[in-house]
Amino acid sequence: MEQTNIRALAVTGPTAVGKTAFAIALAKAYNGEIISCDSMQIYRGMDIGTAKATAEEQAAVPHHMIDICDPSALYSAADYAKDALAVARDIVSRGKLPIFCGGTGLYLEAVRTGRHETDAVSDEAYRAELLRIAEEKGNGVLHEMLTKVDAQAAETIHQNNVKRVIRALEVYHVTGKTKTQLDKESESLPPQIELSTFCLCFHDREALYRRIDGRVDAMMKEGLIEEVRALYGKPLSGTALQAIGYKELFAVFDGKDSYEGATEKIKQASRRYAKRQLTWFLAKPHLPLYRDGEDGTLISTEALLGQAAPTVAAFLEK
Repeated sequence: MEQTNIRALAVTGPTAVGKTAFAIALAKAYNGEIISCDSMQIYRGMDIGTAKATAEEQAAVPHHMIDICDPSALYSAADYAKDALAVARDIVSRGKLPIFCGGTGLYLEAVRTGRHETDAVSDEAYRAELLRIAEEKGNGVLHEMLTKVDAQAAETIHQNNVKRVIRALEVYHVTGKTKTQLDKESESLPPQIELSTFCLCFHDREALYRRIDGRVDAMMKEGLIEEVRALYGKPLSGTALQAIGYKELFAVFDGKDSYEGATEKIKQASRRYAKRQLTWFLAKPHLPLYRDGEDGTLISTEALLGQAAPTVAAFLEK
């Protein structure tokens, strides 16, 4: 396999675990620049709810891949991989170390493996037609269509997962190749970048959940309601519409919920998201670093930096 000359660090993990502070510490220690790896931080005007690095943090260390799109723009993992790799190459060309930071596992995986090229494939009219078929004739009809063109994909996708069934049919319609075939082709490609990835997490899940609840309360005080109100009624992409904190407050503006109810829903959705993130990241070849000690005390960013130092040194000296 062809060897890549791009090496980078990555800091990932669930929401509210302290990724930004740790990535900034790494950047200062190793002459690095940070590349945001968050599917929501790419959008302009979505600052508080996506926990973007503050103006002071961005002034302390250069940050990239933040505020690159309007919330109405469609942006895929393939788009991210292409753009973020270009940024990483530029950082390396200036003699600095790229450091990815964020909790969107799919984006980080797209950068690492380059296996999401098919995400850029799109035919909205065909997709709408397939959705109409599912609504009028049932999910089974759509799944049978997939079985005829890509039986292997059909075996792994349940007929009620209409979104994925439609996606597989759309890929075949646009490219003339099955999703199964394209996945195999992409798996044979050399990696785009070599990553050493740290996953921040907690031994005590309840401690993480308390941090999440506290962060939501802080966001509300910092002006999340006003931020979301500024977006209310404007055209938003499907991705932006799914941002936690935004869709819950949209329901308030629609008269379907109260601010108190929305706040609790934001906390609950954030905790569930953190659980899904941990499941994803801990199944990957990432080095876990725990923010809490065995006695429950919070481990400082400086201490985490010391724990990571031997791994970083060995990685950069290879």
